[in-house]
Amino acid sequence: MKLLGSKKIYETMEEIINPEHTMLVMWDVQNGLVNNVFNKNEFLSSAKRLLEAARASGMKVLYTKITPLPKEYMSPAMISSYMMRFHVDDPEKLPVFMAPGSSEAEIYDELRPKENDYVLNKHTASIFIGTIFDNMLKAAKIETIIFAGIATEIGVESSARDAGNLGYYTIVASDACSSSSRDGHEAALKSLSSVVMVSTVDDIIKNLKY
Repeated sequence: MKLLGSKKIYETMEEIINPEHTMLVMWDVQNGLVNNVFNKNEFLSSAKRLLEAARASGMKVLYTKITPLPKEYMSPAMISSYMMRFHVDDPEKLPVFMAPGSSEAEIYDELRPKENDYVLNKHTASIFIGTIFDNMLKAAKIETIIFAGIATEIGVESSARDAGNLGYYTIVASDACSSSSRDGHEAALKSLSSVVMVSTVDDIIKNLKY
């Protein structure tokens, strides 16, 4: 670690992911997404190992859940995007994506939250937009965020870029993220590696203090 005035500049992975100032974010690990990733078994194995290690170290763990807005509170651009995603030509035909209470909206059982984990409902592809997440991090004195979950090229990438721009040490757990698109997943990891840290679960665990 180096000091610049009162600023602490972490140099090693061990310093960066010290559980005292690190949070693991499990992004949208809901049934409707987990069941459609291109590498479900591999993803689940890595995500479970990361969760177990984070909890064993005392690290804070937060889950996000896609929580749809009623159409009257959605922007026209958002409605248009959903129409393209669901291949409909009339907004009235749009299904409710991840409807609260539906099976697809529930967090995948093998990755379910534990008692001390926090579940954050959100409406956009960035954890920082429309939530009090930044305030929560500051209150808990969090300096580092590790991102895992689905989809790599959508919410994980958007949130990781925002985290870096807001001044947090940011790590994307490459094999604990996934997508329905292998190409999208791999392209996002390549792009992210130029602006944040992209590390395997093994490398994160190896450097985690217990």
